[in-house]
Amino acid sequence: MTEQDQDRDPWDEFDRLTPAGPDRVEGYPGGEPVGFGFRTGVRSVKVAIGFAVYALTLGTVLVVVGAVVFIGQSQWLLLGLMVLIEAVFILAFSRLVAQARRRR
Repeated sequence: MTEQDQDRDPWDEFDRLTPAGPDRVEGYPGGEPVGFGFRTGVRSVKVAIGFAVYALTLGTVLVVVGAVVFIGQSQWLLLGLMVLIEAVFILAFSRLVAQARRRR
């Protein structure tokens, strides 16, 4: 690199660019819709659903391990809490899948 290249602002070229088109959604450059998958950079429904399945699987494994430990220790109240946590995981999974399928 020359000395002249080092002195110029690297954002000058970016600042000179004009928008490719109007925003479809106000405040989101490029018109990116709001919803699951878009704020995180995921564009594919399959990837979004895959993430939901991964989160459900990981949560279920943790709940099953906890349930086995609590059954072994006869901690029935904590076992009930683990069942409640699993119900929350299943509800969150169904919401993520529905949101991934509904996005525009």
